[in-house]
Amino acid sequence: MKQSFMFRLLSAALQLQKTEVYMIYEKCRDILLKECELIQNAGFVQEKIRQAVSDKEWAVFEDNLSAMNSIQSKMENLEHEREQLFTVFETLLHQKGFSETLDAKGRFYKLVALLPENERNELTSIYRSLKMEAIKLKIANDALFVYLGEIKSTLKDFFSLAFPERCGKMYTKSGAHYSNELSSVVLNRSF
Repeated sequence: MKQSFMFRLLSAALQLQKTEVYMIYEKCRDILLKECELIQNAGFVQEKIRQAVSDKEWAVFEDNLSAMNSIQSKMENLEHEREQLFTVFETLLHQKGFSETLDAKGRFYKLVALLPENERNELTSIYRSLKMEAIKLKIANDALFVYLGEIKSTLKDFFSLAFPERCGKMYTKSGAHYSNELSSVVLNRSF
């Protein structure tokens, strides 16, 4: 008789020592809290970028763009840490006889399922908060790019009317043709 997925998971989990699961929980919680803080900081920087564009303060814009790149680098490092943590968790489960391979989201929820209620609630709350902050940041980022796209379109239309011989082409300060593509920065593709 084929055992259910959850039964196999729980059987393997029961064989794990509580200290192993708790250590993974603690590390996961720390990583998620750091990610939440970084996403919130990215939101503040994003607002400064938007304000700098509105006020045409290009030096401030460049500084905040550098700050945003730094935040992105730190987020990538934390995501890598979290992925390694879940790889260790999955390895522990495999050692105890659980043979299913899970994606990142699946591994998170399998870890959460093994925790006592208080820890489970805390971790899912932090994770949900992280996802909400990431969505807010993506919306703000998309709104900024729409705004910048509209400005660019307006300038392009103006220059097309004022200088028809240029055929609507725009150039960078170094003389290279300016691309029309604007796209959002993706912080985490596993959400």
